[in-house]
This record gives sequence, structure tokens and C-alpha cells, in this order.
Amino acid sequence: MPKITTAPQVERDGPVRRMPVAGYTLALSWSPEFCKPREGQRSHALQCSGRNGRFGMVVHGFWPEGARSWPQWCPARRKPTGAEVAGQLCISPATRLVARQWAKHGSCTGWPPATYFKVTNILYRSLRFPDFDRLSREDGLTAGMLRERFVAANPGFFESAIGVKLNQRGWLEELRLCYGKNFRPARCDTRRFGVPDADEVKIWRGL
Repeated sequence: MPKITTAPQVERDGPVRRMPVAGYTLALSWSPEFCKPREGQRSHALQCSGRNGRFGMVVHGFWPEGARSWPQWCPARRKPTGAEVAGQLCISPATRLVARQWAKHGSCTGWPPATYFKVTNILYRSLRFPDFDRLSREDGLTAGMLRERFVAANPGFFESAIGVKLNQRGWLEELRLCYGKNFRPARCDTRRFGVPDADEVKIWRGL
């Protein structure tokens, strides 16, 4: 991973929203699908060129949630250092993405950047992922089946705590894992749950 001296500058593109934190979402992006149209783009070379290997599920973001909406773009006294951003690149392989996730979401946790990234890593590294290559070859794969396979790999989870986001063509883009304020899996609301169990899912293998 590259050495980074300073974190990228991030411009706010929405309103500041402050509210009590009621829970969290760990958004995991399926990298082969993300990289399919971006493999030759210089701005995504770290993740998509293949020179650093091939990524599977990577962290899109770790988001605090409110009771009915979500906080964002909260003023923060500290910004992440270059070293703190670099430390996230193995699980979130884009410097601008890491910096933006802190500025938009991490700033609203009330934690310093180091704590925000530490919690993100603890949650991510506690997960076990099903064999997505095998899943991609299953006929009639549905969102419900994908949720069941995830629970089988992570017995502490349950299906209603797993959001599934597909693109308009039915290909898997993200899993959104819902947590309570105590960091235990919690039921996703409709916004985060995504497609219903019966919807067909396709998974791009990156070949």
C-alpha cells in the first residue's frame, strides 16, 4: 500500500445534520462489480488495476444512524493523518473514499479518527464471508439465499440485519450490515434492508 503524508481534502456536498446516534451501518462493497467499469481508470488503480491483487468485500463506509435519518458532515476538531488513512487501505482501498467517509460519517460519531477506524476494523475483521465464487454459480440465487449463507458463516447475525443492494440490472453492489448502539446486529429499517428476499441476485466474479 502507498505511503500517504496527508489525508486528501474533502469538500462537503450536503447539509450538516446533527442528531443522537441510535445505531450503525457497516456498508461493504463488492469490489469486482465496482471495478467492472473502472478497471482502466487511474483514479481507481489502487483497487481496480489488479496490481495489488483482487479485492472481494471491502468497506465502503461505517455510518452512524439516527432514529429516523442519519447524521452527516459534523464539525470535528481533528482530521485523519496520512498514516491513519493509509492504515485503512487494505480494507477500503481508496484514499479519497477513506477521507470522505471520515468527514461525512465518522465526524458524527464523536470519536477521534483513530477510534473510528479502529472500530471499523474490529467489525470488519470479525466477519466471515461465504464463498462468493460458488454463490455466483448457483442457479436461482436470491437475496434471501444470500442472507442465509451470510448467517451460516456468521452465526451471531440474523437475516433481517443484512441489507442487500443491487444495481438496476440485478447485480450485487453492497451488503449493508445493521448494528445497534451496542454494536450487536440489529434489524435493518426498510431504507437499509434493500431488496426483498425473493429478488434474484447476480454476482460478478471479475473474470
